[in-house]
Amino acid sequence: MRDILFNITEWKDSFKPSEKKIAEYVLENPEKVMNMTITELADICLTSEASIVRFSKTLNLKGFQDLKIRIAAALAMKDKSLSGGIKKEDSTATIMEKIVEFNRNAIDQTTHVLDMNELEKAVEVLSRANRIDFVGMGASGIVAYDAMTKFMRINTPCNYYQDSHLQLTSAANLTEKDAAVGISYSGTTKEVIDVLKVAEERGASTISITRVGNSPLTEFADIHLFVSSQEAIFRMGAMVSRIAQLNLVDILFVSVAMKKYDEIIESLENTSEATSIRRV
Repeated sequence: MRDILFNITEWKDSFKPSEKKIAEYVLENPEKVMNMTITELADICLTSEASIVRFSKTLNLKGFQDLKIRIAAALAMKDKSLSGGIKKEDSTATIMEKIVEFNRNAIDQTTHVLDMNELEKAVEVLSRANRIDFVGMGASGIVAYDAMTKFMRINTPCNYYQDSHLQLTSAANLTEKDAAVGISYSGTTKEVIDVLKVAEERGASTISITRVGNSPLTEFADIHLFVSSQEAIFRMGAMVSRIAQLNLVDILFVSVAMKKYDEIIESLENTSEATSIRRV
């Protein structure tokens, strides 16, 4: 059973205005909601009982009572897991445990938010693309670079440029036989959005890798791949989101490699041999 509070958090920005008000109250006061009637929740959210029912249905629940049961289950799970952020008084061992747990949760939760149909479409597009441009800035740029190094190993012409102007220049030369993969956890990175827009105008297949929900980046992507993480827990750097994105890149790479196995096995062997260092 998935954590319903996690679901609400991930999809909050995609809710209708009335549903968003309910979502915000539920996230801020889950314990109170468990003991409320549907009328009490509707009154405090300045909405109707019908809106509460629709909100529950949006979450694929049977109704308000089902919502309360799922909230109780989520709170019980939370009590058993590491909660809260990293504190300055935490020991190195505690920090290690928390970071490992955050990363593990990000990978696990990403498997739940990924749409398998979209994932299979992405694998198909990347398998037949003549060229792939990977696009990202900052920490997402590291993920884009990682993707390029992997796909190069299976003899797939691909690019990643740190400079945003070079990313745009490369995108301007894409064709309908090519693909562009825009990576941005927030989905609002202007440089990545601009590149995907140009790639779309050139007729290339476009794929976005971003957090769950609607974002400016997804508007210019044919295929939407969502990752999940609790990045806000400790935002000194894009740590957990980067792990979730790298995990998704691995899934794409291996899936494409298996799809083209007979074609690329020699390339894998060649690159493995070329990168081996002989020590004497």
